Amino acid sequence: MTVGKWRRENGSRKDWQTDDYNYREECRRMRKYRHGCRRMTNREGNWRTGRNGRMDRKRAVSAAMIILAVSMASGMLSGCRQTGDIPSGRTAQAGTSEPLSRSAFLLNTFVTVTLYDGQDQDVLDGSLDLCRQYEELLSTTIETSDISRINHRAAGEDAVEVSVRTAELIQMGLDYGERTKGAFDITIEPLSSLWDFSGGKEIVPEPEAIAEAVERVDYRNVQVEGNHVLLSSPDTAIDLGAIAKGYIADRMKEYLLENGVTSATINLGGNVLCVGSRPDGTPFKIGLQMPFADRNETIAALTIEDCSVVTSGVYERHFEVNGVNYHHLLNPADGYPYENGLLAVTIVSPQSVDGDALSTSCFSLGLEKGMELAESMDGVYGYFITEDYEIHYTSGAEALLAK
Repeated sequence: MTVGKWRRENGSRKDWQTDDYNYREECRRMRKYRHGCRRMTNREGNWRTGRNGRMDRKRAVSAAMIILAVSMASGMLSGCRQTGDIPSGRTAQAGTSEPLSRSAFLLNTFVTVTLYDGQDQDVLDGSLDLCRQYEELLSTTIETSDISRINHRAAGEDAVEVSVRTAELIQMGLDYGERTKGAFDITIEPLSSLWDFSGGKEIVPEPEAIAEAVERVDYRNVQVEGNHVLLSSPDTAIDLGAIAKGYIADRMKEYLLENGVTSATINLGGNVLCVGSRPDGTPFKIGLQMPFADRNETIAALTIEDCSVVTSGVYERHFEVNGVNYHHLLNPADGYPYENGLLAVTIVSPQSVDGDALSTSCFSLGLEKGMELAESMDGVYGYFITEDYEIHYTSGAEALLAK
């Protein structure tokens, strides 16, 4: 069974987990050998990760660069259509009606909703208001949010009441923790708050501080009962950044559908969810950014209908110190950015919450086990970009590429 430009032809959907594979323990045994991610340069000036590296858990800020354009024909593939040529612009006019678009700075990124089959400003505003409401529930920095109340609970408090939606999302995160045996871990907050990839400080935390934070990370210390979150360790703190944007996008899509919208795109900082198709029946086209290149340069284009596209990549949030490049995709087992030969993972899925969690999970697991995980999920397609800039496809994924 081959992958990449040699295509994975016989990849069957299966349970990729094995009893003798323990991701967390394996990584912890290797921790003493890992010291960052060294920068290397090829002839074209693209750089790739080297032997001494690591990356963090992705917030759901996807590395995908969106390009929406008119495509040519349509064909159904598990809810995601295929067709079209290479994208030529950002958001093109559909049919005879100009799309209605609105943006706001939410979730620490720019959120844009575009309606293609309606001109209802109230619906547009309502979708952004809904996003704002979820930010107020799930943010780690808003003091009154459910997550902040969990993370800053009183000494001795081991149960926190939260909203039904927050409880639902935390349980989804815990399920992915079980599915990946700790490669995806929503209790990564002690590590994610230690590293600063967006403040411009470019400081590598002290090894002792990283080691101390790693000991506080373990999703198994969290349980959900009804709308109560139970915490078995006083050191446990939660960060839903690797799954929240996808969940919020799904709720925004529900809102648009309830209000009669059948053609729209929801872009949460690069996490893209397409509602239906374009008004003329052709799919939307999503361009995937070439790693480390200008945002206008794409490595591939996908034709998408009524599906989500989410990317986790090593090139969006990073900094370099003494020739070593540190990325924002953190390994919960050792506290440093991953170094596993991958530059990016893109997931196409019916539900954006799955795409968000899977793009992080599949990246964290590396090429082989990441592809196996994606293959095990119905209606999910994966695109894995390795350091040699080859794209490795899961079964059926190539059919979504624009021809």
